[in-house]
Amino acid sequence: MGIKVDHDVVIIGSGFGGICSAIKLKEAGIDNFVMLEKDPVFGGTWRVNNYPGAACDIPSHLYSFSFAQNASWSRLFPRQDELLEYTKRVVEQHGLLPHLRLGSALQAAHYDEAGGFWRIRTSQGEMTTRTVISAMGFLGRPSTPKFPGLENFQGKAFHSATWDHSVDLRGKRVAVIGTGASAVQFIPEIQPLAAQLDSYQRTAHWVLPRPDRAVSRIEKWLLDRVKPLQLLYRAMHYVRYESRVVMFVFAPALTRFAQRESLRHLKRQVPDPALREKLTPRYTIGCKRVLLTSNYYPALMQPNVSVQTDGIREVRAHSIVNGKGEERPVDVIIYATGFDTEHAFGPIDIRGRGGKNFLKVFEDGAGAYKGSTVAGFPNFFMITGPNTGLGHNSMVYMIESGTRYVVDAISRLLKEDLHSVEVKEQVQRDYNHGLQGKLKGTVWSSGCKSWYLDSRGRNLLLWPGFTFHYRSITKRFDIQNYIVQGNR
Repeated sequence: MGIKVDHDVVIIGSGFGGICSAIKLKEAGIDNFVMLEKDPVFGGTWRVNNYPGAACDIPSHLYSFSFAQNASWSRLFPRQDELLEYTKRVVEQHGLLPHLRLGSALQAAHYDEAGGFWRIRTSQGEMTTRTVISAMGFLGRPSTPKFPGLENFQGKAFHSATWDHSVDLRGKRVAVIGTGASAVQFIPEIQPLAAQLDSYQRTAHWVLPRPDRAVSRIEKWLLDRVKPLQLLYRAMHYVRYESRVVMFVFAPALTRFAQRESLRHLKRQVPDPALREKLTPRYTIGCKRVLLTSNYYPALMQPNVSVQTDGIREVRAHSIVNGKGEERPVDVIIYATGFDTEHAFGPIDIRGRGGKNFLKVFEDGAGAYKGSTVAGFPNFFMITGPNTGLGHNSMVYMIESGTRYVVDAISRLLKEDLHSVEVKEQVQRDYNHGLQGKLKGTVWSSGCKSWYLDSRGRNLLLWPGFTFHYRSITKRFDIQNYIVQGNR
């Protein structure tokens, strides 16, 4: 027997991935675990991203756990406040509060080869654990561009993911840098407040109407009382969104039909031909994230909004100089510039077998096996790891699939009192070679620059296929593909 450790499992993160992991561990009879959350409040993405208008682009009844359905969503597409409330309710109902360690930021995780366990250092102290589940995701590190002169700016500046609600935008001259998923949601909300709003656009995005509406009381009653109807409703949404992968992965030629719909939407909402020209994308739809909104274009049509497409030359104390040399006064800068997915783990020091550096391995593009395990890091598992992201359907489905695989692995390790399990390097290499081969012919590799690709042009984020295929390969832990060290 090895030395006694504090926990069987340490989960890093308290978002959907962490919560799902915790629930499934309890269902498997594993109760000696903790969930680390760096902030004083749990909730993950939908707690952090609380900018005005924040909402999900996947229908409410699909963007929720299959084992914790909610018949009371107020709208077809969930808003941030409802998603956060749903998260809190699930945590309370499944008895996870005693397992939470709030204000405990992971600083380091070092694998002890002799003992077959991990030494964890957090902002609140140290602990040991047999296994680690990283549920941090890749959208937690905001990306902020470094413009010349930015240090001289005297106004307020913040990223959409760290929205400063103390800043009153009424009557202010606001510069929004970036036009991605968050920008198209908050620009319509802040446009009526601002005296002037300059939207700095590097690349036009493909936009489709957002078919959102309130859910009627009759619908809620039926979904609550008739459980098969709730399952059918969820399945209907799943099939509808899953079908989009055919266009993105298997038959990119079909994208022309979606492009026509998007261009019709643009023409209906933007009668000004000059502005419409600025807002017309020049790449294949789906190469970047497709945006769903019905009020973004109308906001850009307002007299106090200007779409800037000439870039930014420099930032001054109270202004921005665009690429043409025009100086535009600014009181507040809001960055809608997405996340640094390539350096998602930031400064956290994760060391595996032989002191192997996890950040270096990830940045070198080694990927992972089934998005869950990495060679050189025994007893270390990930939820929504490399190449498990989606451009077409609900990430909650992928989270549940990956969690089943990871919990099966941990259950076996603990039940058989194994020293360690570590994916074979050749297995991981072959798996990722196959993934990258599948990605080559997809719309995501059609030539545009997006956050799906790292600095070397590699797609280490997206899953290149049907989500039900990922579920099938994560149905059970395939221990034959792992290096197994026997009983402790």
